[in-house]
Amino acid sequence: MKEVLSQSLEQRMQLRLSPLQIRLVRMLEMSEPEIEEEVRRELDDNPALEVADSVAGDDSAEESFNETADDMQLADYASEDDIPPYRLGINNRSADDSVFEPVAVAGGGSLIDYLMTQLAETEMSERQLDISRYVIGNLDDNGYMTRSLQQIEDDLAFDAGIEVTAEELKTVYNAIRRLDPAGVGANDLRDCLLLQLKRLPENDSTRLASEIVRDYFDIFSLRHFDRLASMLGVSRESLKAADEVIRSLDPKPASRIGESDADDRTRHIIPDFYVDVDQNDRVTVTMPNNIPDLVIERSFVAYDNGGEPWNASSGKRQSEAQSFITKKREEASDFIELLRMRRSTLMNVMEAIVRWQKDFFVSEDESRLRPMVLRDISSFTGLDISVISRATAGKYVATPGGVYPLKFFFNERVNDEEDASSHEILSSLKGLISDEDTASPLSDDALTTMLNEMGYNIARRTVAKYRERLGIPVARLRKKI
Repeated sequence: MKEVLSQSLEQRMQLRLSPLQIRLVRMLEMSEPEIEEEVRRELDDNPALEVADSVAGDDSAEESFNETADDMQLADYASEDDIPPYRLGINNRSADDSVFEPVAVAGGGSLIDYLMTQLAETEMSERQLDISRYVIGNLDDNGYMTRSLQQIEDDLAFDAGIEVTAEELKTVYNAIRRLDPAGVGANDLRDCLLLQLKRLPENDSTRLASEIVRDYFDIFSLRHFDRLASMLGVSRESLKAADEVIRSLDPKPASRIGESDADDRTRHIIPDFYVDVDQNDRVTVTMPNNIPDLVIERSFVAYDNGGEPWNASSGKRQSEAQSFITKKREEASDFIELLRMRRSTLMNVMEAIVRWQKDFFVSEDESRLRPMVLRDISSFTGLDISVISRATAGKYVATPGGVYPLKFFFNERVNDEEDASSHEILSSLKGLISDEDTASPLSDDALTTMLNEMGYNIARRTVAKYRERLGIPVARLRKKI
C-alpha cells in the first residue's frame, strides 16, 4: 500500500467565551433570591471582599452601638407599662446554658398520616392497621388506588410477609373508603363521585345524580342532555339540578392533603423589577436594592499600594502570600464588576421591554400587548439574542396590576400578514366564549368565523390551539342545561 502525505489549509471561525463571560452568563440566569445567595457565598469564601457599609462606619459609631437583642426588642414597646411581665423576668443562666424557646411550626402531614390518624380512632386491630398502612401507600396524591386488591394481596405476602385473605383485605379497604375526605380510595372518577354522593343528604337531586353517575356516566360525560332526559324520563329542570350536584363534587379529593399554610407562604414570587406609572402615563423601572455595595477589603488594598500583609520569614512564604493576595483581590474585583454588568444588562433589557409594551403597562389590558420576540429586544439593546433569553428566564416584574413573568410579554404574530399579537387574539377568544350561549356553545369553526369577521385572519387549527392554551374544553364539554 502506497502512503501519501498531503497538506491542506482551512479557515474556521470559533467563538470562545472567557471564564468571566461564562460566569456573567450564569449570573444573568439567576433570580433575585439566587443572586443574593451568590453574594453571601462569595463574601464567605473570599476574604478580599467585604460590604462597603462596614468600611464607611467609623470606630465611634461601632463603640456607641452596644444594644443587645433583648434591648432592641424592649425598645419596640411604647412604654414600660406595655412590656409583658415575662420580658422583664431575670434569667439566671450562664452564657453556655441552652435555653428552650418554643417555636410555632405549621403542620402539614402526608396523606398516609392523615388517614392513619383517622383509622387509629377506630376499633381496628394492630394487624389491620399494618394492612391499612400498606393499602394507603398505594394511593396517589389525589386519593385514587393505583393497584388492584389482588396485586396488593400478593405484595403483602411477598414484600411484607403478611398473609391476608381476600375478605380481610376487602374489609380494610372498605374502611379506608369511608374515611375523609369523601372519595378517597376510589378506583376511578366514577367511583370517586359515587363515594361522595353517598355522603350527601338524600333528596331527589342527589338520587338522580347517583343514578346518572352509576348507570349513564358515559352519556353524561358527552353532555347529551336531551338523550339523557329522555332515557331517565325526567324534566330538564330536574336534570339541571342533578348536574349542579355532580359539578359540585371534587374529582381530586386528596389533592389538598399534606399542604400546609407554611407551604402556601413559601410559594411566593419575589419580583426582579418594579414598574410604576404616574398620572402623566410616565413609566419608570426600578430594581430591588437588596444586594449591598461591595468593595475590596482594606488590608488587600493596602498591600496593593505597597504595604506588607505580615512579616514573612522566608522569600518562599512571602511569594506564596503575595500570590494568594493577588488572586483573591482579582477575584473580588471581577465579582464586583460582574454584579455591575448583570444589573446594567437586566435594566437595559427591562427598559426595552417597557418601551416596546408601554401601552400594556399604562392600561394593564392584555389586548394592548404588541407582537414582540427576542430579536426585537436585541435590536433595542444591541445585546445578543442568547443574552436576552437568559436575562428574561425566570424573572418577574411587579406592576400596579399584578406580577408577570417577563416571558409573558414575548408573543409572535399569528402570521406574517397579521399585526395582532397572540395575546390580543387570546383575549378576544376568551371574550367570545364567555358570552356564548351555554346551552349551545360555539364550535371551533364558529369561533374561527367570528374572529375572521373581527379582523383576525387565522385558521381553525390555530383557534383550537389557543382554546387549549386557555384551558377551555371543546364545545361539547362546555354545554350546560
